[in-house]
Amino acid sequence: MDANDIQLEARALGDPTRYRLFRYIVDAGRPVGVAELTEYVGLNHNAVRQHLAVLKEADLVIEEVEKRDVAGRPRLLYCLHPEAAGKWATPGPYAWLAGLLSRALKDDLSPHEVGRQVGLERGRRRSGQGDSVEAMEHELTENGFRPTRSERGRRVAFVLGRCPFEEVAADDPDTVCQLHLGLAEGLAESLGGVTVDRLTAREPHRAGCRLVLERDLASEQA
Repeated sequence: MDANDIQLEARALGDPTRYRLFRYIVDAGRPVGVAELTEYVGLNHNAVRQHLAVLKEADLVIEEVEKRDVAGRPRLLYCLHPEAAGKWATPGPYAWLAGLLSRALKDDLSPHEVGRQVGLERGRRRSGQGDSVEAMEHELTENGFRPTRSERGRRVAFVLGRCPFEEVAADDPDTVCQLHLGLAEGLAESLGGVTVDRLTAREPHRAGCRLVLERDLASEQA
C-alpha cells in the first residue's frame, strides 16, 4: 500500500467519532443507513454525513443507493470498502479464502466445485434485483476484484484490475483461479440470463485477468 494511502486512512480514523462509525459499519456486516448511524453516535444528520464523506474519501467505506421495490426515496447505505478489508482490524479476504478451502476439504470438493456452490448461494441472494450482468459486476466489486466492464453484442468482458488473493494465487494459481471460475459459473447459473464463456488468468501481482460472459439470446431479446 502507498504511504499516502495509509496516512489518509489513519487521519480519517484518528477522529474518535469517525472511528466509532467505521467500527459500527464493519461490525454490522451489512449496508447501514445514515439514520441508524445518527442514532448510534447521537449526532445530527449533517454531522454524520460529513464524517461519512471523510471515510468515503479515504476508501474505507463505500456509499451505495438502496434498491427499493416500494414507493419512497431510496436511502444512502454504507459498508466496508472491499479494498479496506483486512486492514485496521477488519475481516480480510484471506479469512474468506481459508473458509472456502476448509469447506472444500470437509466436503471433499475441488476448489472449482466449492466455488460454484458459493456462487450459487450468493447469486440466489441477488436474484430478481435487475440485470444479471450488473449483479455480477456488483458482486465482483464487493469482493475486491475492481472490475472494468465492456460489451459487444451478447459478449460481456470483465477485466479484473485486482486479485484479492494475489499472494496465494502467485504460489498456487490453479487453486485460486479454479475457485474464481467456479464462483463466476455459480453466480451466472443462479442469476440466469448469462453464461460464463471463459476466465483467462494473468500474473496475480499485475492483475488483469479477463472474465468473459455471454448473454442468453432470450435475455437479449427481452
